[in-house]
Amino acid sequence: MTAHSAPSVPPRKVLTARAGALGAAVPPEVAELAALFDSAGYEFALVGGPVRDAFLGRSSADLDFTTSAKPDQTERLLKEWTRSTWDMGREFGTIGGRRGDLVVEITTFRADEYDGATRKPVVAFGDSLEGDLARRDFTVNSMAVRLPSGEFVDPFGGLEDLAGGLLRTPIEPSLSFGDDPLRMMRAARFASQLGFDIEPATFAAMHAMSERIGIVSAERVRDELTKLMMGACVREGLTALVDSGIADHVLPELPALQLEVDEHHRHKDVYQHTLTVVEQAIDLETGPEGAVPGPDLVLRLAALLHDIGKPATRRMEPGGGVSFHHHELVGAKLAGKRLKALRFDKDTIKAVAHLVELHLRFHGYGDARWSDSAVRRYVTDAGAELERLHRLTRADVTTGNRRKAERLAFAYDDLENRITELRAREEIDSIRPDLDGTQIMAELGIGPGRDVGLAYKHLLELRMEHGPLGDERARAELRAWWAARASG
Repeated sequence: MTAHSAPSVPPRKVLTARAGALGAAVPPEVAELAALFDSAGYEFALVGGPVRDAFLGRSSADLDFTTSAKPDQTERLLKEWTRSTWDMGREFGTIGGRRGDLVVEITTFRADEYDGATRKPVVAFGDSLEGDLARRDFTVNSMAVRLPSGEFVDPFGGLEDLAGGLLRTPIEPSLSFGDDPLRMMRAARFASQLGFDIEPATFAAMHAMSERIGIVSAERVRDELTKLMMGACVREGLTALVDSGIADHVLPELPALQLEVDEHHRHKDVYQHTLTVVEQAIDLETGPEGAVPGPDLVLRLAALLHDIGKPATRRMEPGGGVSFHHHELVGAKLAGKRLKALRFDKDTIKAVAHLVELHLRFHGYGDARWSDSAVRRYVTDAGAELERLHRLTRADVTTGNRRKAERLAFAYDDLENRITELRAREEIDSIRPDLDGTQIMAELGIGPGRDVGLAYKHLLELRMEHGPLGDERARAELRAWWAARASG
């Protein structure tokens, strides 16, 4: 599977054949648990994502079940199966348990109602499996397998939609999204993870109700956006967010790029350029043992946000040209602000903003080969994000001019070779002055204070400019600097 190819969905007849075998394929531990519920007179069924994934040939150590048993009854039966149980949300009907590597969540049939103003349901337990399935987000997640009988239950045509690669709500989409607006973002997320199309009526409801996403907490939006960005078909997921209007409310910087013209005049707009950069950055991720193991959220977010400073810096130039001076600096601030609003962690925010700020630094290299000191500064400024910066910079080349693309690729190859050569000769990944603070104080005969920091900075600049000075020269340079200050 390539970086942006959809997971393979077996043909309809293969899925149908698998439906009849799902019950027999459950682990022995699950069959034992199902037998406990059955002997106690309760319905018990495997539901949701695990059923969908079983059709797609995937396995999961975490399994979701639904039952007619109430939470107290579920807990009693679960304790006969394992000593490791926990109350995940008794008020919502869910009890969890673990046996070895197998984790189960068992929820009483639900028939919730919503107040229309928040996402908090008025919890009500249901009386049928079909009613429980009706309240789920999409038909491909509204399939179940009764256990221990193995009967496949699909009241809303989920198997047909799975075979057709279609996302559709099991009930009227306006009702489903009205109950829980986060389901609209889940549609975009599943479009990215599964490569599925969103059914037209479902998409129309997303578009009509996009403002409703505003009642969803930033943390929930962040989690769905993260899953979308880590998917196999990120362009499809982002396109769904933008075309539905949901991005206007959760990530407005992205649709704003549709109004701008890329300064290279090679793209219809910066928005399309951005989607291509995201895909190309994903292509440059590595395997688990590589420098940037994929999927890498920081790299993908940096690619997504790298040009969001362009709308604010757009200027019409004499002769009809367009410029975006310093858009990388403005974009870094905007990226940090947006990610903070979405409650991303500080390390992710810092890394993404740093990459956005540096993503244009390389372009001067293609015009004139840098000195060793310039290469040192590039590595030092990138710091821990150097490998990601390599990939973001390369991904940012989307020109259709093959000669220009080859020239830029050759220039960056040369820069990476320069970095490798300097690494072989000196420590450039964590450049420090030849003398530390203690040595500086001893050499100058001074105590801690501002002068020590200034001396350290001076020696660091010399180290950056000339490479390692050696102890003798470093001390001579320090004394000369100190004498100049004294006479200054």
